[in-house]
Amino acid sequence: MSATAKKRAPLPDDIRAAKGGAPLVSLTAYTTPMAEMMDDHCDFVLVGDSVGMVLHGLPSTLGVTMEMMIMHGQAVARGLKSAMMVVDMPFGSYEEGPQQAFRNAARLMSETGAGAVKLEGGVVMAETIAFLVSRGIPVMAHIGLTPQSVNTLGGYKVQGRGDDRDALIADARAVTDAGAFAVVLEKVPANLADLITADIAIPTIGIGAGAGCDGQILVVDDMLGLFTAFKAKFVKRYAHLGDDGAAAIANYAEEVRARTFPAQEHIFADEAPKK
Repeated sequence: MSATAKKRAPLPDDIRAAKGGAPLVSLTAYTTPMAEMMDDHCDFVLVGDSVGMVLHGLPSTLGVTMEMMIMHGQAVARGLKSAMMVVDMPFGSYEEGPQQAFRNAARLMSETGAGAVKLEGGVVMAETIAFLVSRGIPVMAHIGLTPQSVNTLGGYKVQGRGDDRDALIADARAVTDAGAFAVVLEKVPANLADLITADIAIPTIGIGAGAGCDGQILVVDDMLGLFTAFKAKFVKRYAHLGDDGAAAIANYAEEVRARTFPAQEHIFADEAPKK
């Protein structure tokens, strides 16, 4: 292949084949400009249902709808050329059964151009994952802390400690056997995440699961400091754009009230300048 040939976006099989290799890089995105910024740096980009909290001010991900995921998926797709796009299946769109899951997953993929969907759950979702995969829907699984189940998990707690350890290992094996091409491990003790990573044949994507996973993902608004309502322990702030934005807005307001903006260079004369 020519060195100047356009890099194609990875396929789910490419992500699966990255197991044990260079760590996979991923971030969430909800808009075209953000997708454009991360496209050259990410292997895959997730249109996460975290959009409900980050952009829409919802108290959890439970209020996110199919229409919201489709709208944001379409926006992100316009900004991607080199990274694969994965779209979250929102709460209530797949739990009823495999047939419901297929209808909604097919709609997400056909209306957004996504390369795959992501859904939450381990053993309990294995049948649904197998059903989707057998019908041409690539699935990324998500176990550990599953935010859509926050009410039954008792909050945003670390998962896989004590007696829950074996259950989480069983979840990882179940989604692997069902045909998922990768699995997100969220808020899991690092030693357990390392064990699972060594135990299963598909890549593990960590978020609060240590550096031993096959890849990492963060919510981009968290790592850029744009979302500041709270900061999880596993988030590293690589920038503080929220603070910078607030300061810029305050500066703008001050200049408007002082009539120093707009200045001469921002206004138009009665006649066009001579060339």
